[in-house]
Amino acid sequence: MGNALQVSIVKITGDSAKAAKSAKSAKSAQTVPDLLAIEEPLEISLAFGNKVQNLAVTMRTPGHDADLALGFLFTEGIIAGAGDVKAVAQVFLPCSENKQNTILVTLNEGVVPNLRQAERNFYTTSSCGVCGKASIEAIRTVSAFGSRPPEAGASEVDPAFILGLPERLAREQKVFAETGGLHAAALFDINGALQLVREDVGRHNAVDKLIGSAMMEGRLPLAQSVLLLSGRASFELVQKAAMAGIPVIAAVGAPSSLAVSLAEEFGITLIGFLRNNRFNIYSGVHRIDVPVAENATI
Repeated sequence: MGNALQVSIVKITGDSAKAAKSAKSAKSAQTVPDLLAIEEPLEISLAFGNKVQNLAVTMRTPGHDADLALGFLFTEGIIAGAGDVKAVAQVFLPCSENKQNTILVTLNEGVVPNLRQAERNFYTTSSCGVCGKASIEAIRTVSAFGSRPPEAGASEVDPAFILGLPERLAREQKVFAETGGLHAAALFDINGALQLVREDVGRHNAVDKLIGSAMMEGRLPLAQSVLLLSGRASFELVQKAAMAGIPVIAAVGAPSSLAVSLAEEFGITLIGFLRNNRFNIYSGVHRIDVPVAENATI
């Protein structure tokens, strides 16, 4: 229960047939234990030259904080890659609950971060991500791997592989199984092997943790990977995938209009509504081995 907090709650049980119609339908009340996903603030700071600059505060689930900070800095275009980084350290600072902490990323001598990307207010929350996102044009200018990621191999992706991803992710979501309160992101290779899974109260944090880890392992661009999202596909998440050179994104939920536009701009295959043994392809259909008779929705 490292990322879950046990609390005591009052559980009300009603008559299912009458619950929606009458306030008197509650049949029992009992005090029971429950598990909550932990959410705590993390400040991301950058040391370069002779100064330290605080860039962001994000609400996250503790764990893999260094990967989160590095993934954030990379996907926001502030650093160019692992070669920019000299050291990463976690600094615990006192606050009213002794839970505030900071990740300090120190850059190598001579490296100048792209702080134009940090001129906006980088306060983030666990639900909406970074506010004031850049336009598609701006994303193109800072992408380390060009406006269109490398192809995901010569062969098309089998729809059966895609259809099986949610069940495989569910088996890896240990904290979600306890709390029901976390998002997850996973990387699979084109052949179907699971590469990495991360959970967090913020969907954007889960993706940053994946990309930060891959960056420090020297695996970018992730040109042979499929990114699976446990929720919807927002503009921000497609942006992060584009920055990492990921060619295929599959989301259990719906994509937004701007997410689809960005995926089209970067040549990314974007899949949504991946659930109940079906999915929709919104862009990049050429990478999926689509049955001839069902070329719109699978």
